[in-house]
Amino acid sequence: MKLYSLRLSGHAHRARLFLSLVGQPFETVEVDFAGGQNRSPDFLAINPFGQVPVLDDDGTIVPDSNAILVYLAKKLGRSDWLPEDAEGAARVQRWLSVAAGPIAYGPCAARLVTLFGAGFDAEEVIARAHTILALIDAELSARDWLAAEHPTIADVALYSYIAAAPEGNVDLASYGNVRAWLARIEALPGFVALPASPVGLNAAGDRA
Repeated sequence: MKLYSLRLSGHAHRARLFLSLVGQPFETVEVDFAGGQNRSPDFLAINPFGQVPVLDDDGTIVPDSNAILVYLAKKLGRSDWLPEDAEGAARVQRWLSVAAGPIAYGPCAARLVTLFGAGFDAEEVIARAHTILALIDAELSARDWLAAEHPTIADVALYSYIAAAPEGNVDLASYGNVRAWLARIEALPGFVALPASPVGLNAAGDRA
């Protein structure tokens, strides 16, 4: 398997993290965004959106981080990470939608402001981040994992941008259940971290 990636992308980290957690060997291909490689004809042929990650599984091309998580769980027969029953699958899908919605437009967007100078309204996206973090913290008050009694791809999908939220000036100090959940993920065999950047709260060495 070959994964087209960007080192600092939380979306790409989701895919790298899951591949590592399930012990699946893969080759990383770093895409040069600064040099415009993501807009080259060769790259657009595998993902017309010009985004990473993209998984190439011996010619089967799978763009989109959440789609990659689903593909890998199915391809590798990992029903522990993606339940086969209707209710269990629906619980996971609920959180994949959160990853693609409130997480993308909250903590992810806030980090894009500090890390890449994105033109979002910082106050607005930070407020969105705190809204979804409060909801997730409440959800985790009664259980250790988001969608099951064990980790699933739902946890993987939300991990990266929540862990990196302080880089977008989103303080995690008030969310004890979220911080405990992050620590549980980080203790899983095969865990690999998203490289930290000295921006946002990290700029002052104040990583929550």
